[in-house]
Amino acid sequence: MTATETAPRSGSEEPRPAEQGGGEQAGDPRRWRALAVCLVAAFMTLLDVSIVNVALPSIQKGLSASASDLQWVLSGYAVAFGLLLVPAGRLGDSYGRRLVFIIGVAGFTLASVLCGLAPSSSTLAGARLLQGAAAGLVIPQNAGVIQQLFRGKERGQAFGMLGAVIGLSTAVGPLAGGLLISAFGTTEGWRWIFFVNLPIGLVVLPFAWRLLPGRPEERGSRSLDPVGVVLLGVSVVLVLLPLVEESEWKGAAKWLLVPAGLLVAGLFLLWERRYARRGGAPVVDLGLFRLKSYALGNAIGSVYFAGFTGIFFVYTLFLQQGRGYSALEAGLAQVPFAVGSGVASAVGGKLVHRAGRPLVVAGLALVVVGLVATDLLLGSASGKEVGWVLAVPLLVAGVGSGLVIAPNTSISLSEVPPEGSGSASGVLQTGQRVGTALGIAAVGSVFFSALASSKGKDWSGALERGLLVATAFVVLSLLLGLLDLRGGRSRSHGRHERA
Repeated sequence: MTATETAPRSGSEEPRPAEQGGGEQAGDPRRWRALAVCLVAAFMTLLDVSIVNVALPSIQKGLSASASDLQWVLSGYAVAFGLLLVPAGRLGDSYGRRLVFIIGVAGFTLASVLCGLAPSSSTLAGARLLQGAAAGLVIPQNAGVIQQLFRGKERGQAFGMLGAVIGLSTAVGPLAGGLLISAFGTTEGWRWIFFVNLPIGLVVLPFAWRLLPGRPEERGSRSLDPVGVVLLGVSVVLVLLPLVEESEWKGAAKWLLVPAGLLVAGLFLLWERRYARRGGAPVVDLGLFRLKSYALGNAIGSVYFAGFTGIFFVYTLFLQQGRGYSALEAGLAQVPFAVGSGVASAVGGKLVHRAGRPLVVAGLALVVVGLVATDLLLGSASGKEVGWVLAVPLLVAGVGSGLVIAPNTSISLSEVPPEGSGSASGVLQTGQRVGTALGIAAVGSVFFSALASSKGKDWSGALERGLLVATAFVVLSLLLGLLDLRGGRSRSHGRHERA
């Protein structure tokens, strides 16, 4: 413990939430303000996953970027993001969530400025790598803070708010990007999708220092397992690279990286067991996967994200290039999904404590209904009316999505002790990133193949086929949820959820 930590505070300085009334106990009145800080940072970092999609034509025009350059602007962020999630979660568990959170937000803000000032596409791609790595530091701390500061029904509400942010950031990204490009022009407007993060980051940092919990006094720091970090990082990169580069790397040889990544993942598991037996603190507590709620929740989330994020990738391309929508119009067409997701996430967070996994299953079923209806109605819409025709089924799918993401996260972490929630959340998020990359690769591959076979003319047919693949992922996730119901654990909550 440092001198700073043990020194008495002045009368005017309020203790931070986790430092009041017995360390990590819930009930601190400032916990909702601490959550608000986390939600703003989560929205900022996750928004940059989707906001760039509608800006690609502007970036290409402004920087004379090649298709390969644009692919790395997208994929570089995703790879770096996925690489840092699990180690960042463990760092937050060991050294305090406030420290890791602040480093991540500061790094993300600086990288955003570098992106906005980029003089070339290669510089932009490099800055996006830094931005993704910083986002990977921030995201696991959000779930960790919720686990640390909230209990029982309030924890479900907090996760509901986080789920709303996740859904909204994904769906609102294209709209926000379209608005900024419309305001600042098609040549330089893309820079402002990055500059907008500067004031947000500068506001978040002092509040994070003031409100977020530091390392609990009763828990000393535990060193990070360097070999485990390297093995996990290599395995994640090997699996993600061929997925995010699927459209640029020609030939089948790239897929050899996937079994290589799985082999390294096997070595990682063997090393983690050995490291734990010797008394070390492993990067991932493998005992977590003996918790059915956590293991199955991981699988449901990963597969669902493959379908969920793949939808927006092809739908944005369809609207802008197939139907002549501007970036702003393409963003507006996705608002129904965002509204449905945001409202349902807040409601789902309040219901999950009572409803349990059946709520997630109901949400997945709604997403399937919405996607099937979207696919069926697509052929009846011509020209720019397509956005209006598909608004209702996308709203239904959005409502379903809001009942999936936050409740599934809450249930998955319900039996995880707060002191391990950072790394547990990192594993969940990594699974979602891998699922996202897999979904975009699979849905995009089918979409572009169908488009090529029609010589670039049948955009509706290409989108229909892409949506079928996305729907298949959601159906698989639904089957996993039904498997949990059959196992009789549908309404169970762990002791850490009830505490």
